[in-house]
Amino acid sequence: MNKPLLTDMLHEQSIFSKVPEITAYFWITKVLTTGMGEVFSDYLVKQIDPVIAVALGGLGLAASMVLQFMVRRYIAWIYWLVVVMVSIFGTMAADVVHVVLGIPYLISTAFFAAVLAAVFVIWYAVEKTLSIHSIYTFRRELFYWATVLGTFALGTASGDMTAMTLHLGYFSSGILFAIFLALPALGYKLFGLNAIFAFWFAYVMTRPVGASFSDWLSKSHSLGGIGLGEGQVSLVSTIIIIVLVGYLQITRPDVKGKPAESGTP
Repeated sequence: MNKPLLTDMLHEQSIFSKVPEITAYFWITKVLTTGMGEVFSDYLVKQIDPVIAVALGGLGLAASMVLQFMVRRYIAWIYWLVVVMVSIFGTMAADVVHVVLGIPYLISTAFFAAVLAAVFVIWYAVEKTLSIHSIYTFRRELFYWATVLGTFALGTASGDMTAMTLHLGYFSSGILFAIFLALPALGYKLFGLNAIFAFWFAYVMTRPVGASFSDWLSKSHSLGGIGLGEGQVSLVSTIIIIVLVGYLQITRPDVKGKPAESGTP
């Protein structure tokens, strides 16, 4: 294959990538969406019938996913809408396993870890890569979002496990997982840790970090929080997310291969 043709193909793939570039904005927005999804899920199931709440969460996730699959490239507000809905529904899924089915957090954490590992194994067996820089086909995007949903469910269960089963409390759990979140970055920068492994390890950790600190802010003093309430924390988090995603939508610092601005041939 001649070099100009190969360059054009790679450039076309970057233009139509369905996920954002991994920048500081990505990690900040990701942590915020995890926290917002955690507390809003709790708020929703307390305000209306839990069955209806779960159904609404599922419908919202399905609608946002349809929208995401309809577009041909990464669009900030659509992508992060899906992440928010995955966060809300992933929290509900983890809570159903524990609250409704009565399965202990330790077992549910192990279950979701096994499910996520299975998704990774199948994804790699089929596509020969787990890189998010290769998300430009329908099948790879299916694997990507299945993985994202698995990371949210696992992160929720593991955060609850450390806070409740291990009695660390929400704040201490948040600190613990924040340390775990920093480890792959240090490993990648200092010791050459595999970039794909580092990314997905950190991605999983963002969930319990955001969820633990949001629970700490929202839960009552009797539950180890500072008592701001799920509604207030959800509202403030949502406003911050809207402002941040609006900035990303307008300025596009996380768009890969911007031909008009970058002058890439």
